[in-house]
Amino acid sequence: MSYTTQMDAARQGIITPEMKTVAEKEYRSEEEIRGLLAAGQIAIPANKHHKCINPEGVGSMLRTKINVNLGVSRDCKDHDIEMEKVKAAVGMGAEAIMDLSSHGNTQPFRRKLVAECPAMIGTVPVYDSVIHYKRDLASLTARDFIDVVRLHAEDGVDFVTLHCGISRKTIEQIKKHKRKMNIVSRGGSLIFAWMTMTGQENPFYEYYDEILEICREHDVTISLGDACRPGCLADASDVCQIEELVRLGELTKRAWDRDVQVMVEGPGHMPMDEIAANMKLQQKICMGAPFYVLGPLVTDIAPGYDHITSAIGGAIAAQNGAAFLCYVTPAEHLALPNVEDVKQGIIASKIAAHAADIAKKIPHAIDIDNAMAEARQCFDWERQWDCAIDPETARAIRDDRAPEYDDTCSMCGKFCAVRSMNKALNGEYIDIL
Repeated sequence: MSYTTQMDAARQGIITPEMKTVAEKEYRSEEEIRGLLAAGQIAIPANKHHKCINPEGVGSMLRTKINVNLGVSRDCKDHDIEMEKVKAAVGMGAEAIMDLSSHGNTQPFRRKLVAECPAMIGTVPVYDSVIHYKRDLASLTARDFIDVVRLHAEDGVDFVTLHCGISRKTIEQIKKHKRKMNIVSRGGSLIFAWMTMTGQENPFYEYYDEILEICREHDVTISLGDACRPGCLADASDVCQIEELVRLGELTKRAWDRDVQVMVEGPGHMPMDEIAANMKLQQKICMGAPFYVLGPLVTDIAPGYDHITSAIGGAIAAQNGAAFLCYVTPAEHLALPNVEDVKQGIIASKIAAHAADIAKKIPHAIDIDNAMAEARQCFDWERQWDCAIDPETARAIRDDRAPEYDDTCSMCGKFCAVRSMNKALNGEYIDIL
């Protein structure tokens, strides 16, 4: 039997190799994965041309996945450094890499990623439109934008973020509702600017059916971008954000009707008490399609620490239904992240994702925590490093402040509660001084 996309196969009752891999990773049956995929509640982004991919499933009932953004810009042009970030990210367990390059010839780096990187690869084709054609925004045609989507699909990217949900109506909404931060989505702002300069409709919305045919041919998952995501707490859950979400729900159904997989992108900046409701609203409007969130960042005043504000929001979001967390680094709002920033962003996001997976009772998520508790109980430091999300940092801190006795740390010494309890329960003398 033949099939065009993972969703098409699932609906025909076919179990693909990718479904088998995901089922094994998630401790679920192949038939369960197939059924969820057929219903659109999970996605397995896997372009037919991405031969080295190690497939992952994205869905609220699966392990929460992490995406890492990188790519060159006019001020930071070194592709070797970006590739170093890719290797570091994959080594630390990131399941997806988004190439957001916005300078020079982006195709060689994109093709290198597809050829060498086992993680899911995502792009935002609208970024590439201006630099691919080497023409300013206003001179581009709707056809130019669509052709770049086709180029990225042919190059093998597994998912593309397309800001299909804003229209000319959005222009009036933004002017009327007086947001503090207007549109902070880079892709969304480019589409908004193009519409205002040309007087034309959003090409990703107007020619959505043609885009679906491209994605169907290559099995590219559409990540429906949220152009109106809130860029500050004051703009969270406003008319612009919710109206776009309603349109994304409509576009989700249209994609599913063509057997095209969908993820839906979400906020942004948002107060903690609004996150759970936003997750539930998205699930309702978009019929359970996997939700992909940036953060959310729960405060606006922590530049340099936004990996922490994002992790707080990400844990709440994932516990309440988000499936995919886009990492945020300490450099957010400030600069292109360096290798250390990437590491800090990934670690923070992985903590958030893992905490949520435990709360959601994802199969075997808590096993590693139980192993850590057992290792701590018997002062097995090597086993503790094996269980740690960042073993290098944990080991370095202990080595830098090594205690006098190996069954203590330099904070508690012989006052260590674990040491005292072990000795007491074994009937041993407890020496403190």
